[in-house]
Amino acid sequence: MVAFTCKSHHMPNFFKPYKCVVRRRIYTYIGCSMQPSQSNIKVVINGAAKEIGRAAVVAVTKARGMEVAGAIDACLVGEDIGKVCDMDEPLEIPIINDLTMVLGSISQSKASTVVVDFTDPSTVYDNVKQATAFGMKSVVYVPRLKPETVSALSALCDKATMGCLVAPTLSIGSILLQQAAISASFHYNNVEIVESRANSGDFPSQDAIQIANNLTNLGQIYNREDISTDIKARGQVVGDDGVRVHSMVLPGLPSSTTVYFSRPGEVYTLKHDVIDAQCLMPGLILAIRKVVRLKNLVYGLEKFL
Repeated sequence: MVAFTCKSHHMPNFFKPYKCVVRRRIYTYIGCSMQPSQSNIKVVINGAAKEIGRAAVVAVTKARGMEVAGAIDACLVGEDIGKVCDMDEPLEIPIINDLTMVLGSISQSKASTVVVDFTDPSTVYDNVKQATAFGMKSVVYVPRLKPETVSALSALCDKATMGCLVAPTLSIGSILLQQAAISASFHYNNVEIVESRANSGDFPSQDAIQIANNLTNLGQIYNREDISTDIKARGQVVGDDGVRVHSMVLPGLPSSTTVYFSRPGEVYTLKHDVIDAQCLMPGLILAIRKVVRLKNLVYGLEKFL
């Protein structure tokens, strides 16, 4: 094709427009191929020795366009996080119990950095504040954050023009269940939430509270014919609209959330089971990819589905 183009001045005029089109296409193709590739997102895992932290290290290592840049935890300090996660090869990243030291060591990098927080409600604000001071975005997955903490984080991020994603859940399945429950609530007047967990904890769980709050905020009134309001065995009412939550704790039970809707002659059931922390990883990877573009706080991973 190049030889043909170079000798085209000997050809009849009707060939010349074709020559110009070919040359423009070649130039455009070369220009696109020379575009620089996007640099990796550096990810710091705070709470790396926890089950979810170890799963996050493996997921980030396997994900395209991101890499683990630091591991923070008070347990197993000094251990290589790759070995702790039973990976085939060590990552040569030791677990360190000093967030400031880790952030400071990578702050000179021009790559986008995201700090993933799996710690505790009492430490979240300070952790995000430190990340913000170093110009880094944050993903927070810490159940039972108080509303005032979220408000304080939002004000901090607005002032610093820094992105932060606070996710009550990282489970895409749980979010889909919530969305389905919202759709169903407009067609049914009776609803109950039943959840099960293998270990004791604070109940209702964060997932059940989130579903109940979503249904409550729609302005519907449920279970109008329920006359057993004062019977504790009927479960705990969440909100003011009659949404009841029943919690079971038995060894061996999977973490499960079921929402029952009914009307005369019909029961509509929504159920979501969590087997282990692996189910949270697609949501975490999505959260990391999205937060690098934020300049404020966003509450809820569902905003990006």
